[in-house]
Amino acid sequence: MHLDFATLKRPEAYAWMTTTILPRPIAWVATLSTDGKTNLAPFSFFQAITANPPTLMFVPVNQRDGSPKDTLRNLEATREFVVNVVPYALAESMNACAALLPHGESEFEAFGIAAAPSTHVRPPRVAASPVAFECALHSVVHIGEGAGAANVVFGRILGMHVDDAVLGADGLPDAAKLDLVGRLGREDYARTSERFMIKRPDR
Repeated sequence: MHLDFATLKRPEAYAWMTTTILPRPIAWVATLSTDGKTNLAPFSFFQAITANPPTLMFVPVNQRDGSPKDTLRNLEATREFVVNVVPYALAESMNACAALLPHGESEFEAFGIAAAPSTHVRPPRVAASPVAFECALHSVVHIGEGAGAANVVFGRILGMHVDDAVLGADGLPDAAKLDLVGRLGREDYARTSERFMIKRPDR
């Protein structure tokens, strides 16, 4: 089978991409509006970029009417955000935050998600998340126009919070203890509690 993306409609291209590019880590992003209202939303187009300088990225795509999501509006205005990781224990709460709430309504409050203060930025972090990255906006790259178009957000990592309970014997986070969820296609998810090891040939 060969697919010519020039002939695919946008939902078809999305379906083929999201059922093959997987598992995808989930960025549960907290932002503040200019008037101080919190927002919390999940994004599965998310990845680390470089450690020099420490940078990550995630992608809020435009809504079905072509308008930007609250997350993008907020971080472009305030230039700050927090990326929380999602363990299995918080999967349902994360999924609830995918609901389209009225502009300005807080997901923290609507879904009873406890917040904790950040150190370097104003948006709060998810208190129960085992890892949270506090970020300053580096840049936004806009790709495409209208519904489903991408806004690639690059954030400079200013600091991170790590729950000591997820650390392994080497002092770094252990994937099994984190038990993070990753997005698959459709409505499926994977967990980091199942894994295997392959040693790199240059080590």
